[in-house]
Amino acid sequence: MARRLRPVELDFVETAPLRLVFAAEAAAPADALYRALAVETETWPEWFAAVTHSRATDGGREVRLRGGTRFEETVMAAEPSARYAYRVDVTNAPGPHALLEEWRLTPTAEGTRVQWTFAAAGGAPFRFALRMGRPGLGRAFRDAVTALDRRLAAPGGGPRAADS
Repeated sequence: MARRLRPVELDFVETAPLRLVFAAEAAAPADALYRALAVETETWPEWFAAVTHSRATDGGREVRLRGGTRFEETVMAAEPSARYAYRVDVTNAPGPHALLEEWRLTPTAEGTRVQWTFAAAGGAPFRFALRMGRPGLGRAFRDAVTALDRRLAAPGGGPRAADS
């Protein structure tokens, strides 16, 4: 059953009762990573193993994960080559009261530092489950960044010619 979550603003990424922050290095430039995150949303299942479906909607995205979890999201920040953030408005996942995810891209000498913040509010069992799931979320994030970096490095893996 779908449940509407509490709407939060961008500052929730800093004030959420539970914040999980992960970082990884990518060789790809920030503009290519941003394009994959924010523009080519339908490609997420190709590089983020937990995602089975992702499509843009008017002002947001619709996402499905392995296991059947669904999200309806609103894009909160779309700053090319720097930041992409979205709030979950509706989900069938039990437990969360509010969710916001932020991807920050910082150019480095070798490529880009990718930081993902998962900001959440929910009851004690939900928070406990997220804390216990932290290692798995971190691994999923690092694997996704690695897969996306490989995809972007592969011939034809950059921005689509028709979209350029």
